[in-house]
Amino acid sequence: MSARILVVDDILTNVKLLEAKLTAEYFEVMTATSGVEALELLAATPPDIILLDVMMPGMDGFEVCRRIKGNPETQHIPVIMVTALDQSSNKIEGLKAGADDFLTKPVNDIALLARVKSLVRLKMVVDELRMRTLTGQEMGMAMTSVIKPPDSLDGRIMVVVDDQQLADVIYASLDKGTTHKVKFISDPQEALYLAGSGDFDLIIVSLNLEDFDGLRLCSQFRSVEKTRNVPLLVIVEDNDPKRLVRALDLGVNDYIALPIDKNELLARCQSSLKRKWYSDQLRSNLEQSMEMAIKDALTGMHNRRYIDTNLNKQFILALKNNKPLSLLLLDIDKFKNVNDSYGHDIGDEILIEFADRIATSVRGIDITARLGGEEFVVLLPNTDNETALGIAERLRANIADAPFTDLTNCVDLNISMSIGVSSIERADEQAENLLKRADLALYDAKEQGRNRVNNYVARD
Repeated sequence: MSARILVVDDILTNVKLLEAKLTAEYFEVMTATSGVEALELLAATPPDIILLDVMMPGMDGFEVCRRIKGNPETQHIPVIMVTALDQSSNKIEGLKAGADDFLTKPVNDIALLARVKSLVRLKMVVDELRMRTLTGQEMGMAMTSVIKPPDSLDGRIMVVVDDQQLADVIYASLDKGTTHKVKFISDPQEALYLAGSGDFDLIIVSLNLEDFDGLRLCSQFRSVEKTRNVPLLVIVEDNDPKRLVRALDLGVNDYIALPIDKNELLARCQSSLKRKWYSDQLRSNLEQSMEMAIKDALTGMHNRRYIDTNLNKQFILALKNNKPLSLLLLDIDKFKNVNDSYGHDIGDEILIEFADRIATSVRGIDITARLGGEEFVVLLPNTDNETALGIAERLRANIADAPFTDLTNCVDLNISMSIGVSSIERADEQAENLLKRADLALYDAKEQGRNRVNNYVARD
């Protein structure tokens, strides 16, 4: 795993030492000796992770971190603060400024590389989500902009701990005096069950469970789909760096050492909740972009891309299971006259209402889509030709027998449609033939006066 790392320290010796350690592990290293220089480098060549000294003249590390995390363009870049100070108050200040972790000088090589690799892995996931979001925006999709997380977030937190004294400390930090919803579990198996069926924003695991390996529990959380992306924070002995390294390798996001400082725990939980909030926003955008790729923007129906893919799938499935399959091709009669007479805004309102009537008049297993313009399709799995004709006639009447009302500044309009029906008739035909035959049947319906259902059956 390679990455670009920015090392920021006003003491050149410290810079060179970290640069040598990271270069030996095949990381690309950039260096800066002041906060101002670091921010300039960040703007010109964004790194994958930042190692930031706290005590620097002029602009100290806390202020640099605040500026990095306050900028929507750089807030996702992990920051590890490196300091000779080992007081809890300094850690808390750094975490509140947005730092992802703290390392104390002299820096332990194992801890340094483990933390860097862990944060780089997390950033790679975020980068992929960000790239897809930006791609969606460039394609013209109306996607939500991901902004800076709120300063304080309430979370649903699961705590897996079997030591009552430790549980009391955590309770005093997270439950008492905060609005977090905290669930304490002493049984690891129960924790796995609840996490798989519940909805948690953060899971805290003690690595000192009496009758269960805490690391194995973390690995199980990471292997379950429901908890794969939920932040994991472990509680570890301060003198157990090897276990911590293993935890980070397993995908643990953060840790706190015993004895627990209440304020530090609260700050680390807030950091984890903010990172999850940011990732959730990106994932939501990704899901939105995927949905928009197969949905018609005006009607909310599936689009032609979706029906082309699923027509072939349903066709193969029908042949495999020796089941019937039918297709309806719908076209609004004289729709151009509606647009010419009343305007495209009224035309759009009619298309939306038309789509709603169709969607609410078919079964849950049926697939509806707008092919484009005023043309729609309904794919009917497990439906023979006779049944499909009955469904088509019901849809036709549903449109023709009820005027379109409540149109903006427009009188009520009577709308009709013509429908072409086709069904699988022989095992050696192709999926696209269903659509072609339905199109021929639709053409005949138009020629024969519109507002009617026509059937086209393939024969040997």
